[in-house]
Amino acid sequence: MIDSLVTWIGGVAAVLTSLSSFPQVLKAWPRGSTKDLSLKMLAVLTAGLLLWVGYGLLRADWILVLANSVGAALTGTVLACKLRDKLWT
Repeated sequence: MIDSLVTWIGGVAAVLTSLSSFPQVLKAWPRGSTKDLSLKMLAVLTAGLLLWVGYGLLRADWILVLANSVGAALTGTVLACKLRDKLWT
C-alpha cells in the first residue's frame, strides 16, 4: 500500500514539474516573448534536468527519466527561443 502511494506521489510530482514550463513555451515559441527570462537560468536549468535524466538512467528509475526528459525538452525549447531572440533582434 505505501509503495503504491509513494509511486503515485512521485508520478503526480513528475507530471506537475515536467509540465511547469509548458506555458512559457507557448508564450516564447511564436512571438519571441523571452526578454524577461534569464539566459543563464534557462541554461543551468536545462543542464540540471539533463543531469537528472542521466541519474535516472543510471538508477533505472523511469519516473526520473521520463519527468526530467519532458522538463529538459520544454526548458530546452524555451532556451532555444531565447537564443533565437537574442541573435535575431
